[in-house]
Amino acid sequence: MKKIVTCSRMKALDTAAIQEKEIPSCVLMERAALKTVEELKKGFSMEVQKERVLVVCGSGNNGGDGIAIARILHLAGVRAEYYLAGSADHMTEETQRQYRIAVNYQVPRVHNPKWDEYTTIVDAIFGVGLARPVEGRYRETIRRMNQADAWKVAVDIPSGVDGDTGRELGIAFRADLTVTFAYRKRGLCFYPGRMYAGRTVVADIGIYGAEQAEDRTSHLEWTDLRLLPERVAYGNKGTFGKVLVVAGTEGMCGAAFLCASAALAGGAGMVRIQTVEENRIPLQTLLPEAMVTCEFTEVSNRKCLDWCDVLVIGPGLGVSGRSRERAEWFLKNAADDGKPVILDADGLNLLALHPEWNTCLSERVTVTPHLGEMCRLAGKSIGQIQHRIAETAQEFAADTGAVCVLKDACTVVADKEENIYLNLSGNPGMATAGSGDVLSGVLSAVQCMYLNEKGSAPDPGMRAALGVYLHACSGDLAARKMGTRGMTARDIIRMLPEVLRRISVGEGFEDDKENGCR
Repeated sequence: MKKIVTCSRMKALDTAAIQEKEIPSCVLMERAALKTVEELKKGFSMEVQKERVLVVCGSGNNGGDGIAIARILHLAGVRAEYYLAGSADHMTEETQRQYRIAVNYQVPRVHNPKWDEYTTIVDAIFGVGLARPVEGRYRETIRRMNQADAWKVAVDIPSGVDGDTGRELGIAFRADLTVTFAYRKRGLCFYPGRMYAGRTVVADIGIYGAEQAEDRTSHLEWTDLRLLPERVAYGNKGTFGKVLVVAGTEGMCGAAFLCASAALAGGAGMVRIQTVEENRIPLQTLLPEAMVTCEFTEVSNRKCLDWCDVLVIGPGLGVSGRSRERAEWFLKNAADDGKPVILDADGLNLLALHPEWNTCLSERVTVTPHLGEMCRLAGKSIGQIQHRIAETAQEFAADTGAVCVLKDACTVVADKEENIYLNLSGNPGMATAGSGDVLSGVLSAVQCMYLNEKGSAPDPGMRAALGVYLHACSGDLAARKMGTRGMTARDIIRMLPEVLRRISVGEGFEDDKENGCR
C-alpha cells in the first residue's frame, strides 16, 4: 500500500525535511534531478548520441529541477538544452543557484526553440503549487510543447494539472512519462490529470513522513491482496460464507445473475437469490449453482436472513412499491441483526428516495454509487462531485457511518475513520453494462473471506478497498486477453478465479503499461 498526498501536505513534508531534518533544499533538488535523469535514460534509444533533449523551465523550484536535469544530461554527453519559459527576474533562490551552476558549466540555453528538432521535451514549468488557469506566453509554450513530435516527460506533475483534483487549468502538458517525487499526488490519480501524466514513476528523493497516522489516503498494490485469507483445508461450503442477493424485478434478471456469479467466482461458498417469480427459470438455467427464492413473506424473508452471512441489496431491483418493500425489509432487519450489507444500484436509488433509511446505515454497510447515484444521495450536481470526488465520498461516510465506494475511472473508497483508498487499477473496458453488479458480488465474496478471521480482519474500509482492487485486477486481466473494446462484465467474472489463483501461488501481476518505456 502506497500513500497519496495533497499538494499542501507535500509542501509541509518538503518544509519539514528542510527545516526539521536539516536537509538542504539544494540537495533535494539535486536528488530530484538525478532521479528524473535515471528515468529519462531508460527511455532513450540505444544510440544516445541521436537524442536531443529540451528542458522547458519555469521560474519556480520546478524550473530549478529542470535546469539541473539539463546540466546533468549535458555533462553526461547528451545533447541537452534548456529554455526559460519563466522570467529570470522572478526565479526562486534555489532556481537562481541552479541557473548560475548551469552558466558555469556552459549548459546550452536556447531563446527561440525550434520544437520539432527535439527527440525529448521535458516539462519543468509549474510544480504542484499551480492553482490558477494557465494564460499568456505559458499557455502558448505548453501548446507548442504538446504539438511537438517528441517523447514528453513531466517533472513532478504535468504543468497545467491541478495537483489535488487532476483538473486541467486552461491547458495542460500531455506527458508520456511523469516522474513525481516522494509520494504520488492526488492530481495524478484523478482524470484528466492521470491521463496527461502518462506513466507515473514515484521517485524517492529523501522526503518522508506521509506514513504517519494523519495521512490517510492510499492506493493498493498487488502484494496487498495477500491480505486475503486462504481457504482452510477443513472447511465446507458453509464455512466460506453464504451470500443473499436481493435483486431483480420483472424482466431484469441479468443484474442478479452477474452479482451472484461474481460472488461465487470470488470464493463465496453458497449464494441464494431473492427475486420475483418471473426470474426463477432464467436464473436457475443461467446459474444452477445458486439457489433461488421468490417468496416475499415474513417467514420466508426471516429464513433467508437467518441463513445468510452477507447481503447484497439492489442490482436490477427497480424502484416500484414492491421493490421498495423488499429493499426496506432486508435493509432494516439486516441492520437489526448486525449483518454486512452491500447496497448497490436500485438499492441506492431507493435510499435517495427514502432518506429516513439512513438510520440503517453503519460501518457494516457498504454503498457503491456511481456518479449519478451519488448526485441523488448527496443532492449535488455531477460537476460538484467530480471536482471534489474524494471529499464527497468522505463526507458521506462521515455522515452515515457507512463505507462509501464511489465508482468512477478512479474509484474512491472512504470510511468513517477518514481513510481514503484510491483505486489506480482497471481500464476503460470495465465501463460496460453489469460491471457494477459484478463489483457488488466481489465485495460480498471478500466479506465472506473474513467471516472466520474476526480478530485479524482488516477494517471495513480496507475490506472494501481490497474488493475494488480485486475487481479491477480481474478487469485488467480480461482486457489483456480480450482487449478493452469488446470485453463484457462476464469476462471480468471469468478472470476472478485466475487472479485468486495467482495470489495463492505468489505469482506477480504487474501492469505492462506501468513497466514499459516509450
